Amino acid sequence: MVLPKTPGQAPERSLDQRMEALRRANDIRVRRAQLKKDLKSGNARIEEILEAPPGYVETAKVFDMLMSVPKFGRVKATRLLNQCRISQSKTVGGLSERQRAELIGLFDR
Repeated sequence: MVLPKTPGQAPERSLDQRMEALRRANDIRVRRAQLKKDLKSGNARIEEILEAPPGYVETAKVFDMLMSVPKFGRVKATRLLNQCRISQSKTVGGLSERQRAELIGLFDR
């Protein structure tokens, strides 16, 4: 006898598990905000972030990271991503080696 499938439901989590997940998410938000400030001020380089992304940047959108680079706005970031054939919704961790190398190459010019 085969049981019918039910719509995907997240498993029940204990209060401790939920609180730990919230702590991790908050830590990631704080670290990303600091990285964006560092990019804006020139204390961090986007090429280094893209080449060897820290764990907390893996799930960040490439577009959002580009928007933190000085002299980059929506138009310039979109143009750069289109030139490299990268979707605006692509995450840093989801970049292929080709996409990563091409994007870094454009900054090294």
